[in-house]
Amino acid sequence: MARGVPAVDGSSLLIVRPKLAAALAAPLFLCAMTGAALSAECKQSDAVYADRDGAYELRFSPLGSEAAAASNQFKINVLKTSIVLDGYVMPSEDPDRAIGIVMFKCPDGDVTGADLDACTIWQGPVYSVRAPGELDNLQAEAQGAADRIVLPGLGPAIRESSIWGEGKATVAPWDVLTFKECAK
Repeated sequence: MARGVPAVDGSSLLIVRPKLAAALAAPLFLCAMTGAALSAECKQSDAVYADRDGAYELRFSPLGSEAAAASNQFKINVLKTSIVLDGYVMPSEDPDRAIGIVMFKCPDGDVTGADLDACTIWQGPVYSVRAPGELDNLQAEAQGAADRIVLPGLGPAIRESSIWGEGKATVAPWDVLTFKECAK
């Protein structure tokens, strides 16, 4: 049973017995670990992530080819709009990095570097974060899904892009997206 102890200001501090504290903490701990447990059971190619404001959803999908230059592909939906961005992650060497690119309405077929520059919204490293807080390059699509994805500078890049403004994106995403579900 909990009991109150008088505090300096005359109010009562609540002291909880250790067994009761453990009983109260267990459900909170299990809720916190649920996202990590679910992401570990999901392949990266099936993982879905959300930003903290509920304005963006990042959804990975299988590449469908082992010969592809990319290690992952995804779409970012700007929720409450019809805007869908295309994204790819490619391995890079020296230093070993997972490099991502997010594009909007890129032309199909034979395109030039200028064409790609015009439709690129963001480009940079893509990091995964595991439950213990370890930061690493995003793993390939067949590996277990990361608990969080970090796209450094994504929010400011969107704010400066063609998808920003009235009737378009009006909330810049946080650079960290959290595992939401597995789309198997």
